[in-house]
Amino acid sequence: MTTKFRIEKVTIHSTEGPVEYQFPSDLTVLAGPTGVGKTTLLELIKWGLGGDGQLAPVVTDKVQDLSLQIAIGEDRFRLSRSIDPQKRHNVRVTDLVTGDRLPDHQVKPGEPRSLNTLLMGSLGLPSDMRAAAQTGRSTKAGARISFADIYTYMYVPQSEMNRDIARSQDSYLEPKRKAVFELLFALADPELFDKRSQANTLKGSVDEAEDHHTKILQFLRDSNTQSREEAQREIEKALTSQREAEEQRAQLREDIDPVTDRETQALRDLLNEAERSLADARSVEINLGRQVEELSSERRRVSSDFARLNRMRDAGERLAQIEFTTCPRCLQALKNREVPHGHCRLCLLPDEAESTAELDQYETVQLKDQLEEMEKQLAFVEQQKQNARQLISDRQELVRHLEAAIDTRTADRVSPRLQAYSDISERIAASRTAQKHFENILQQWDRVSDLAQAEEDLRRRYDQLVREIDQREAELKTRRAYIVREISKEFNRVVADLGIPGVEEASIHETNYLPLLNGKPFRQFSRGGGIVTATQVAYWTALVAVALRERDVPYPAFLLIDSPRLALNEEQDLSSGLYQRLVTLAEANPGRLQIIIADHALPAEYRKDYAEIDFSYTKPTISSIKHPGKGVVKPLVPA
Repeated sequence: MTTKFRIEKVTIHSTEGPVEYQFPSDLTVLAGPTGVGKTTLLELIKWGLGGDGQLAPVVTDKVQDLSLQIAIGEDRFRLSRSIDPQKRHNVRVTDLVTGDRLPDHQVKPGEPRSLNTLLMGSLGLPSDMRAAAQTGRSTKAGARISFADIYTYMYVPQSEMNRDIARSQDSYLEPKRKAVFELLFALADPELFDKRSQANTLKGSVDEAEDHHTKILQFLRDSNTQSREEAQREIEKALTSQREAEEQRAQLREDIDPVTDRETQALRDLLNEAERSLADARSVEINLGRQVEELSSERRRVSSDFARLNRMRDAGERLAQIEFTTCPRCLQALKNREVPHGHCRLCLLPDEAESTAELDQYETVQLKDQLEEMEKQLAFVEQQKQNARQLISDRQELVRHLEAAIDTRTADRVSPRLQAYSDISERIAASRTAQKHFENILQQWDRVSDLAQAEEDLRRRYDQLVREIDQREAELKTRRAYIVREISKEFNRVVADLGIPGVEEASIHETNYLPLLNGKPFRQFSRGGGIVTATQVAYWTALVAVALRERDVPYPAFLLIDSPRLALNEEQDLSSGLYQRLVTLAEANPGRLQIIIADHALPAEYRKDYAEIDFSYTKPTISSIKHPGKGVVKPLVPA
């Protein structure tokens, strides 16, 4: 049973007012000459469904937003999308079943709340499926399958009408086109798609692990690295050598333990005492040197005070002998001036100066005594310092003598063994270094083993997935053959009814699901014009007809075709056959299928068999905007 999909109403909100179109019929034809906006309306429908429709200048300049009222499965929605570049990424959604305004949905499929997820869910399809390429050839998970990909099986644009079918010439879209076909005809399911993606991703991991493993092995070979077995043997040799050397060293330690006689022990005791005495003498010397520095500093200070006192006394004596005859300030003569006894000749104030001879004499004596005492102390400390130096020299000589005596008594007993001890220690160190070197080599081989194990685990998982995929595809093989056979029969019958020139037999390729004409791919049979257009209509209507007959297929029962007669020119019989096919298909499935077709000219004999919306230059598609005239408008798709 196909999935219901209908466009119920389209509302275009322009700067001059809204324009509304309703589509209640199973088959609706948009009729009118080239340039009146038929393709614009179809591209606006694509735009409203979240696609990147081609927007005509009249739309970008004069239209504010678009509203679509659609029915998908059991759901009905109103989708409103702005034309404004700043707002076009959001779609306002209203649930027409409940009447609730839903949160805005994003056009970009990867967003948390995307229009793609909403539409795919209404079709009963998950939104996270990926179209992986054939297992064993690709290492990519595949591109995400979105509603836009489903829509390529619902909308035949004018740009492809007489050139290509479902963009099959774009090889990079081949995996996705085939995946969508299989999905819509239940020839694959989301679980199978997921397994294919996992298998391709795992194959990439297997290839990467294998490459890494190979490079590490090649590096070890190129660097002449020992094998794992050789490295293991070398480590065992190094361990054995280390154990033997450690045993020999332990024996030497026992042999060279100082077993001394009483005289040697006495010499050692005297040496210890001499070293302690030497250390004490050096400490005394340091302290005496510090005292000398302090006394010398104090003596310099006292000498400075004594010299300053002498200078003051000498200056006073010199100044006392000066007899002023002239005032040093105003230079008036003082000789004839009457000065009372005991007063100053200059200021005439009483002369209160007293003799300081005794005080000066006392200070001088004190300073001299201090200097003498410091000289004695310095002499004493210097003598002690000399004694300490002599003691240091004596103790140093004694230490040297005692060390020589001890060395003489122990040289024959210890020195040879010390050399042997040193040699053994070097052997132990060399053994440990060798162990570390070969342990590093073993770590590299362990890394190789880990890589090999990881590669094996990945390959095992990959092989398991491939087996599951093959099993599932084997289960679907019969159904695939049946579906392809049914579509081929329907396609061949339609092609025969249409009377496409030169075609004796038509079928569907069993792996790429594209049309074959006389056993050849349709592109080799004809590269354009009316034959491709007629093949298009025959192909898409055959797909829809078979989908309508089958059960449990999610194929949307909807077909939007733009301008099939544009490439047929004067081939009236072929044109009439196309419309007869569309009318017959709609009449055979009342209420189950919606077909909307835009065309510039219609066969007269079928005009009563479908709903028709006529457009003209005086009544264009966006009728609220005045049409500029036939010669001014540039069509979206050149004829």
